[in-house]
Amino acid sequence: MTDLPLSPEDCITMAEVRAGVDALDRELVALLARRFGYMRAAARIKPTREAVRDEARKAAVIAAAVAEAEARGIPAEVVADIWERLVEGSIAYEFGEWDRVRA
Repeated sequence: MTDLPLSPEDCITMAEVRAGVDALDRELVALLARRFGYMRAAARIKPTREAVRDEARKAAVIAAAVAEAEARGIPAEVVADIWERLVEGSIAYEFGEWDRVRA
């Protein structure tokens, strides 16, 4: 028996679906932790607090996520909403890190 969850196509019970979702959620949180590590790096590198918020970059990141969602056949509007919140949360986190590093 393996600890890896079944692929969605191979699931035949809700327990298998839930095990897959739970495993994927752990992976997503690990990826988010890595992403926030990049936000810490950005806070360390950016020379001014004003440089933390970059609306053009925000729009590009969200557009890229939406394009990827469309290419994968998943709901682009849901991904756009998730990425809006992710990017705004990342900006808030980066502001906090920027302030902490320079305190």
